[in-house]
Amino acid sequence: MNRRRLTKAGPPIVAVLLFLMIWQLGIIVFQVEKWLLPSPLDIVVEGYKSAPSLAMHTWATMKLMLVGFSSGTVVGLLLAFVLHSIPWLKRAIYPLIIITQNVPSIALLPLLAIWFGFGLLPKVIVITLVCFFPICIAAMDGLMQTDRTMLQYMRMAGASRTQLFWKLEFPHALPTLFSGLKIAAAYSVMGAIVGEWIGTDKGIGHYLMLQKSAFRTDRIFVAIAIIVMLSLAMFALIRVLERYTVRWREKDRV
Repeated sequence: MNRRRLTKAGPPIVAVLLFLMIWQLGIIVFQVEKWLLPSPLDIVVEGYKSAPSLAMHTWATMKLMLVGFSSGTVVGLLLAFVLHSIPWLKRAIYPLIIITQNVPSIALLPLLAIWFGFGLLPKVIVITLVCFFPICIAAMDGLMQTDRTMLQYMRMAGASRTQLFWKLEFPHALPTLFSGLKIAAAYSVMGAIVGEWIGTDKGIGHYLMLQKSAFRTDRIFVAIAIIVMLSLAMFALIRVLERYTVRWREKDRV
């Protein structure tokens, strides 16, 4: 198993290291100004120097991200369960759910600031809007893919609607649901960064805006690296939860 994981992880790691080496050599050969494009080494050095400040901003973004992701998960799951249980409501609401994703979240920032001020609520709303959609769609698709033969058998056996849902439909929807959760987990970081642009004095989004104004390209790259790591960490966390939750799926693959 470890050798298999190493085989899968090896090529991407080599590709990233090769890219960084070419980047570093390109900066040296063409003597690119640091303010225009810093080298990977410059970015690492600046990240080390700014570690205390970055830790504070990263922690603020993580807390906001987790709150928003939790809110988006609850909203997405509840909406999926309700629409699955009430078909006529699904036909009425489903197009509206699609429309919510056609409005860029950044375009809603002025309205959210006017309606809810500059506190925590508008930021959580932004992340919720970003996260609930993939979770809701994935959950509904998973519930619709329930084995019809088993569904008919349980109905003939006298199972109630609640029993059908918890004993059959929901367990079989878990693999698809976790796909939506992994997408939403990665999106939650982006939502948190955008939400922090509404107005705050801490967070990676706030840090990015400050460094843009100061033309500190090296610090902007440091912030981007942190955003990438947060997204990967959230994705990995959901992957671990999936592995321990959907064990029967893993057994079927063996």
